[in-house]
Amino acid sequence: MSDKVTFKFDDSLDYQLDAITSTVQLFAGQEKNEGSTIYGDAVRTAGGTIERNPRISLTQTRLLNNLRKVQFNNNLAPDDIIEKGNYTIEMETGTGKTYVYLRTILELHQTYGLRKFIIVVPSIAIRKGVEKSIEQLNEHLKALYNGLDISSRSFVYTSNALGKFQDRFTQSSDLSIAIMNIQAFNKDSNIIRQEREGRPDLWKLLQAVHPIVIIDEPQKIEGSKGKSSSLQAIEDLQPEFILRYSATHKKIYNQIYKLGSYDAYEKGIVKKIEVKTIYGEVPKDYPYIRYISFVKEGYKARLEIFYQDKTLGIIKKKVDVVKGNSLHELSGNLDQYKNLIVHSDPHKIEGVTISNKFGQQALVEQETPEEKWGLVIKDGYTGFINLIPGDCTYNAELTEDITTRIQIRIAVKTHLDKQFRILEEGKQIKTLTLFFIDAVKKVRDEQVPDGRGIYLQIFDEEYTRLIHEEPYRSLFKKYKKLFPEYTDTLKVREGYFAKDAKGNNVEPEEGKKNPDTSVEEQYKAKSKEDIERGISLILEKKEQLISFSTPLAFIFSHSALREGWDNPNVFTICTLKHGNSDIAKKQEIGRGLRLPVDINGTRCFDENINELTVIANAYYEDFAKALQTDFNAESGFDKDAVTLRELRETLLEAGVPKEKITPDLISAFKKELRLENIINSKDKLTKNAAEIVNVIFEDETLREHAVKIQSAFVTVMQKKGSSKIRIKNGDVPEIKNEPHAYIDEENFKNLLRDLTLRMEKRTYYSVDIDSEQFILDAAKILSAYLKLPEITKQQVTITSSRLELENTGEAKLGDETTIYEVEKASHHFTKKTDFQIVNYIMTQTRLPRMAISAILGELEPEEREYLRNQDVLDISASIIRDYLQVAKAQRVAGYHIIQGYTFDDKTLFESDVIDPALLEESKKVYQTNAGKRKTIYPYYRTDSDGEYDFARHLEEDPDVLLFTKLHKGGFVINTPYGDYSPDWAIIYRNGDLARLYFVVETKIDKDEQNLTGVEKCKIECGKKHFKAVSNDITFLYAKNYQDFKGKMRG
Repeated sequence: MSDKVTFKFDDSLDYQLDAITSTVQLFAGQEKNEGSTIYGDAVRTAGGTIERNPRISLTQTRLLNNLRKVQFNNNLAPDDIIEKGNYTIEMETGTGKTYVYLRTILELHQTYGLRKFIIVVPSIAIRKGVEKSIEQLNEHLKALYNGLDISSRSFVYTSNALGKFQDRFTQSSDLSIAIMNIQAFNKDSNIIRQEREGRPDLWKLLQAVHPIVIIDEPQKIEGSKGKSSSLQAIEDLQPEFILRYSATHKKIYNQIYKLGSYDAYEKGIVKKIEVKTIYGEVPKDYPYIRYISFVKEGYKARLEIFYQDKTLGIIKKKVDVVKGNSLHELSGNLDQYKNLIVHSDPHKIEGVTISNKFGQQALVEQETPEEKWGLVIKDGYTGFINLIPGDCTYNAELTEDITTRIQIRIAVKTHLDKQFRILEEGKQIKTLTLFFIDAVKKVRDEQVPDGRGIYLQIFDEEYTRLIHEEPYRSLFKKYKKLFPEYTDTLKVREGYFAKDAKGNNVEPEEGKKNPDTSVEEQYKAKSKEDIERGISLILEKKEQLISFSTPLAFIFSHSALREGWDNPNVFTICTLKHGNSDIAKKQEIGRGLRLPVDINGTRCFDENINELTVIANAYYEDFAKALQTDFNAESGFDKDAVTLRELRETLLEAGVPKEKITPDLISAFKKELRLENIINSKDKLTKNAAEIVNVIFEDETLREHAVKIQSAFVTVMQKKGSSKIRIKNGDVPEIKNEPHAYIDEENFKNLLRDLTLRMEKRTYYSVDIDSEQFILDAAKILSAYLKLPEITKQQVTITSSRLELENTGEAKLGDETTIYEVEKASHHFTKKTDFQIVNYIMTQTRLPRMAISAILGELEPEEREYLRNQDVLDISASIIRDYLQVAKAQRVAGYHIIQGYTFDDKTLFESDVIDPALLEESKKVYQTNAGKRKTIYPYYRTDSDGEYDFARHLEEDPDVLLFTKLHKGGFVINTPYGDYSPDWAIIYRNGDLARLYFVVETKIDKDEQNLTGVEKCKIECGKKHFKAVSNDITFLYAKNYQDFKGKMRG
């Protein structure tokens, strides 16, 4: 086994390619600079010759049009001005932000010949991370960009090597990438900004280069009031343009791409989050009572107590109580609540009193001091206890040492459970647990003989106890080869701290507190150097840590170093800070959100494995609420905001043809919603929003689809209102969604086997496209585009200005007036040969050269000339590619079985993972009735009320023998629009002997004529797939259960 894991990178992840392409398309129409041009790359200055970036020659109008087009394609609000060349890219933590901007640099270099880039970082930790990424990505990027070595083209700026900087950046004609800490040039006193006798003014040389600046985490250098000195320094560089990358932007400038928290979670490209709290360790026989909140309606107290559930066992349950309620009855008759009643009417401020029913048995032991409980004991009598909102009877047990021990115990147990579950599922992934601490002494204490601080003492005790308990003892024995030294606590845990020059662990010294700076920047200068050494050690060990050859799995690290931790195999995070609620911060949790990799460096996309557990010293609800608020605040989420995304989704849902959904139609839709007071001037829903059902649209397209638009708008906004990051409550026992016991009976085994035989076959589709007709149609569509005014005309900017005479006698140009005129376009492009044009379209469409040549041959000579413009060529290739997809969708001839290649029976009918919290929400989970013996599993996730009702009707239908909801991705049909998973598999009784087999797609309350073109294609493909695999299984589309029954009989 290798001591070091080599990371593998996927170059085809759509969300990363979209971010890269969005930036490249921003400059569509810019000709590639292959060397010296009239703009001049080599420029002589007083300090010598410099090689500057090619100028972006696009007019501001063209840039703005490009920006608005990119924004529209990405569902972002269009801007009216260019914000001083600043462009914002928002990517959720853990989705590959650094990968994206490094590839963007290479794409801009390859496409437009841009070659001078500065990556500006706010902290040493982030700079070290960038350096590590370049090291890891070098070979991967070489393969993508014709052997270009990004490692040799990039370097870190240091003030003691100014000559090297001048050689490699200002004078080099090659691609040059400088990585600079903002602190290196954000003050006039910085060495790089100083004029010194005998050497060139490097700052002026840098300005003359006009570098492209990439800011990593710009919010950390913006400051809280006005423009910060750091931002001003970046502007002083006179950059060609600025790209700003972060997950948590404070200010948005010309946003061109957004991958927010919710979208990342929905796509499964970051880990899900689970929270376990110290309150999950309360003994099940303890008289646990927590006053959550006062309920004004009915003047009740909402309490949380233990409850005896018939299915799940003893769980915590929320109950609303009034005076006289028996906690014993409400708990399902648990002994610890015997004779306990609500003694007083609940009060918002004074709280609620719980007492012994007969006034004899003390609620707490007589000798228990009042201060230990932390509660008010009424009239000094221990038969009464008063709780105010937030109080909990268990808090009395939680001293600081006990709380720490509980957190560490939960973290260790969670780590072991995750590690062995992953291994049992056949995945070779090593898990890591990260403890963030606030004081080095609590881990490394020189005053103790063995040097162990209190945290290590507790860890060693809890870890040693757990590994000798079952099931862990047996599991370690089973995987002895992977964990040969698991009993040696010195090897399985380690601390990473700031280091002084001699390599000693040191406590970072805090300086001024500033919420607008990175964690690292809040420490004194000397401590920053110490922190840098600590982070270097972390990054050096990154690949070794995820190899089983390294026994280290539990890491203690000072919170000052947290920005250095981005290891993808962190599965558990525990912050050991007392009296501090900062754990509920998205930035800290972001340390563990990246998807894990196995020992071969391959990324894991299994959602059942990809889960980060946070150990919190707080109630679950408080933690989850704070974290959700943090996510929403940092992503700017507002459930009442009607953005371009909701407007476009409404029109698509309503069946408006895609080609008609233009910026003008979106604008008209928004304008009419404002006029009808459905949304206000800030594009937020008003109290009259429900009145949309009565709106009479003026726009012809909107009026044509009015009824469906009205319904779709309500659906889309309701869906948005319920959108949130699901934070799993780890304190609640997991729901075992395993097959019903009767599935093992012979009759059901036969039913399931028969269904499996009909669904396990994999297929591929073939298309029957008339080549000649396709060529003619594609050429016709392309010709129509090439006749558009924006192609046949060009904009010319005429700038005029008056010469004004100042009082001093000095002549000065007045304000410029710019007029845009339209003239016939010339063909003075950087010429591309016919071969280059055909070859480019081939790479974009995968059509054969002969077909492409035939399409181009149908064009007029002048139309072909426009294809020599890269901007026009890009769009033309896209037009041909899109039409090819449409042609495939319209001409699917049939499906063919792939012999010897079937779906895995373990995933074909895979069960849904059920979050217990979903059971408390209406119609989110359908709980089946085992007595009716109709389903494989006890629980099924449902995406809508209609799906829930469909499942209920299936279970109540006496002729249904067996049904199951198909798990997304477990069974798929390949289509021209990607993989497709239907909703239901059903075995139906037809008389006494015959069985009918159905696979059903449901789009609740949506008639077939209202389906989108993509939906219709997928449904048609479903029919043809099952026609190919079996002659007795039918694929149906149904809008509800009655529709299914009617089509089944028909």
